[in-house]
Amino acid sequence: MVETISQSIPAIRTSEEDDVAVALRPLDPGAEVAVGGQAIRLLEPIPAGHKFAVAAIRAGQPVRRYRAPIGVAIQDIAVGEHVHVHNVRTALAGEKVYAFTGAGAETARERSTRTFKGYVRPDGSVGTRNELWILPTVGCVGRLGERLALHANGMAGQGVDGVHAFNHPFGCSQLGADLDGTAAVIASLAMNPNAGGVLLLGLGCESNQLEELLRRIPGERRGRLRVLRAQSESDEFAAGKVLIAELLEVMQEDRREEVPLSKLRLGVKCGGSDAMSGLTANPLIGLMADAVTEAGGVAILTEIPEIFGAEQLLLERAINEDVFDELSELVNSFKRYFLDHGEPVSENPSPGNIAGGITTLEEKSLGAVQKGGLAPVRDVIGYGERLSPTASPGGLTVLEAPGNDAVSTTALAAAGATITLFSTGRGTPLGSPVPTVKIASNHALAERKPGWIDFDAGIVLERGMRAAAVDLLGRMVAIASGEPARNESNDERAIGIWKRGVTL
Repeated sequence: MVETISQSIPAIRTSEEDDVAVALRPLDPGAEVAVGGQAIRLLEPIPAGHKFAVAAIRAGQPVRRYRAPIGVAIQDIAVGEHVHVHNVRTALAGEKVYAFTGAGAETARERSTRTFKGYVRPDGSVGTRNELWILPTVGCVGRLGERLALHANGMAGQGVDGVHAFNHPFGCSQLGADLDGTAAVIASLAMNPNAGGVLLLGLGCESNQLEELLRRIPGERRGRLRVLRAQSESDEFAAGKVLIAELLEVMQEDRREEVPLSKLRLGVKCGGSDAMSGLTANPLIGLMADAVTEAGGVAILTEIPEIFGAEQLLLERAINEDVFDELSELVNSFKRYFLDHGEPVSENPSPGNIAGGITTLEEKSLGAVQKGGLAPVRDVIGYGERLSPTASPGGLTVLEAPGNDAVSTTALAAAGATITLFSTGRGTPLGSPVPTVKIASNHALAERKPGWIDFDAGIVLERGMRAAAVDLLGRMVAIASGEPARNESNDERAIGIWKRGVTL
């Protein structure tokens, strides 16, 4: 864990076992940099966030960061030399055989007395928002949903936080598991505790039929659910307004009440990462995951391709062999998904990640999994599946979904996340159906894009991780209690559905 670092320190190494250090600001060739008690003379310019060698590395040897290999040197690397994609390659290949060696150790927990103000639902779950969501079954009626939402926001009164439609292009011309995934996500979104009311909006002739979709939604939810088939109405807009008015009348009786932190369902996500993400924002989010799970709540980690190379850290925390087997199979099945499409499993990081200093997927993954904190892994759930109201108290759930920002944040909301912490080193305005709290890994981004960023994790390098965690916990609780996240203030809300099959 990074502790307080003076602004005068130019570079940091996370462990004495590491072969590299990360520049905290641009460094000139010939500069002498103190790292771990030794003076390193730089042989070439090192951009901020990029790495340089603090030990000689021979060609073919592993290169270590975060106490673990992040790749293999493809040429000899001298002390003080820039370490990046020109001299390091990934060591990732295909599927692996994982051996269960015992359940992850439970740690003593001190239950938090922290609370937030949320909306308690009849099934015991708690929302951080009381919104009316319009969910189209098919893209053909997506714009109709948006028009209804625009009209309905003028109808919403006290107790309702907003009316939002979530357009998407799918729900027809799909087959098998591909169609099933679309239906599962829509049905699970309808069950999210942040949706105090839901209008399921269908066309009538689509593959994603309303009758089948309704079978996925428990009967107790039906009091807060209305259904509109556009082809069955002479004036679908007028009919939609009537149904929305009915839902709003029910929702206006809802009020926030004080609830324990254990009722929070926390999604964790990263996007547009840089080399600082694994030093500041991601471990800071990990402390928020620990705060929630230690209180008895649930944190949800996804982006399975972005744990390749770091999966062992999660497997070691599986609470039993069944969870271990489910997680190892999920990792391998995702690798098969890549290989079956003729793609290498290591086709990551993105160009933005590389520009920010991330060299290989192993390095990206070792930084990314820190968002899950240290909680035991209690559950593994499939894409489109949702948590039960009392699922996995005090633990981490691993959710099947790709790394794509829109798809994975949607999958988190469908799983039941009521707030998502989203770290970024490059910046993005993207928002999901639930508050999507952007945490900048560095000061420069937070200062350049204040309209996107909710919290500046760059303070970790000045005030230390624990002090920053106190501030972020307060910000997270305030947003969970109703303070708008930046994505909400900017009306940045959207869904992305994972398209895996043929299109008819």
